[in-house]
Amino acid sequence: MTENRVEMALNIAERHSKILEVLKQSEYVTVAELSEKLGVSMVTIRKDLKHLESLILLYRSHGGASLKNPYIADRHVNEKEHLFVEEKKRIAQYAASLIKDGESIILASGSTINELSRQIEERKRIVAVCSSLVAARELAVKEISEVHQLGGIVRSSSASVVGPFAEKMLQGFRCSKLFLGVDGVDIDFGLTTTNALEASLNQDMIASAEKVIVLADSSKFGCRGFSRICSLDQVDMVITDNGLGEMFVKQLEEKGVELVRV
Repeated sequence: MTENRVEMALNIAERHSKILEVLKQSEYVTVAELSEKLGVSMVTIRKDLKHLESLILLYRSHGGASLKNPYIADRHVNEKEHLFVEEKKRIAQYAASLIKDGESIILASGSTINELSRQIEERKRIVAVCSSLVAARELAVKEISEVHQLGGIVRSSSASVVGPFAEKMLQGFRCSKLFLGVDGVDIDFGLTTTNALEASLNQDMIASAEKVIVLADSSKFGCRGFSRICSLDQVDMVITDNGLGEMFVKQLEEKGVELVRV
C-alpha cells in the first residue's frame, strides 16, 4: 500500500471516529453540520454515514444521522407505564395544572395520558372525552362532572378505542384542550404513532380542539412511528422533561411551538 493510500485510510478511520464522537454529544446531527465540522463534502459524509450504518453504529435519516434507532415498535401500555415514570409524572402534573373548572377536554391514549388522568383533582368540574379506557375509569371514580368514553374497536396494546365509531362520535364535540400522547416527535416529519387507526382518530381529535397540547417525555424525540398524526405546525404546546437536548429545544422554538420542560 502506498504512503498516500495509508494516509487516506487513516483519514477515513479518523473521520468515522469523529462522526461517532459528534453523535455522542448530541441526539442528532445533519450531513451539512458534519461536512462543515470535518471539512469534507456532503457526498463524502453521506458515504461515511452509509458505511457506519452498515456496521450498525448509527442510524441514518433524512439529511442526517442519530445513534438512536428512530423507528418505533408497538409496545403494550403496561410496559410503557414502567418507563420514565418520574418524568411522566412531572409532565402529567404540569398538564393537570392547565385544566380549569368548566372546561371540556379530550384525553387521547398512552401511559402519560393515563398518568394525567390520575393527576386531575377529585370532583373537578370538567367535561372529559376519552379514548383511553384507563383514563375514563380513573376520572369516573373521581366524580368528574362528565366523562364521555368514545366507542369503537378496542386496541388491546394501548387499552383504548379507535376506528370509525369513535371518529364519528368526536364530530359532535368541540373542546377547549386536547392532551395528546405520541410515540414519536420528529422535527421534520411531525407527530407519529405506531397504529394507523389511532393516528386517524388523533387527527379528528385535533380538529375538535381549540388547543393541542402534546405530552411526551424526552425519549420520544427523534423517533418515528409507523403512522403520521400531524406536523408540528398544528401543535400549540409540548410538555416534556429536562432531559430534552438543546438541539430539539432550538428547533421547536424555530417552529413556534411553546415548549415547557419540567
